[in-house]
Amino acid sequence: MSEPTQPTVVLVHGAFADASGFAGIVRELTTDDYRVVAPPNTLRGLANDAATVRAVATSIDGPVVLVGHSYGGAVITQASVGLDNVTALVYLAAFSLDEGESCASVQAPFPASMLATTAQPTPYDAPGAAGGPDLYIDPAKFRETFCADVPVDLAQIMCAAQRPLAVAALTENATAAGWKSIPSWYQVAQHDNAISPDAQRFMAQRMGSTIEEIDGSHTAFIAQPVRAAAFIKRALTKS
Repeated sequence: MSEPTQPTVVLVHGAFADASGFAGIVRELTTDDYRVVAPPNTLRGLANDAATVRAVATSIDGPVVLVGHSYGGAVITQASVGLDNVTALVYLAAFSLDEGESCASVQAPFPASMLATTAQPTPYDAPGAAGGPDLYIDPAKFRETFCADVPVDLAQIMCAAQRPLAVAALTENATAAGWKSIPSWYQVAQHDNAISPDAQRFMAQRMGSTIEEIDGSHTAFIAQPVRAAAFIKRALTKS
């Protein structure tokens, strides 16, 4: 049997969220008969999380397009190195690191985002991480920080179900960068209060990405799934 020629889309969520946030994108892509996989991201550490996504991508027959949101972008950046079947990387308001950078260090030259003051450490060490606490977003400031353009009731659900990011994941340096050999697309969220839009533009321009700006929050892909899916499809048709 010949391998499938249409790319499989692997959606990788970021911190304070899970893969359910991709529901609108999944609906749009599957309507056009794309196969979509949205594996869990444990948010414990970059090397560990990248190894998980790498295993998923390696198991897929045929071409793969990796899509990362937020911290998920750092994960796909490292996971994709040396994978011949990965034909494109898509970043949705996401981190794209170079070797020796962390999610924390790449933001340092830019104005601090709201998340810098609304993320709260736990009084205990993060289970399963290398050390240090977990981070949660202050519930009183969750919607403004993370998802200001979704309905209030949805933001309340997202806040209650938020999945923490281990501080160790935020500070762990990348050891490889797939964008150096794989074409990339980057959707900048213009009103992002979690990752500075200027930092996003810097990362996108450094990669030589195809860049689009969207009038939305850190989770603009949830509020505007048709627009986000259309952007992903651009990468799919060029792969």
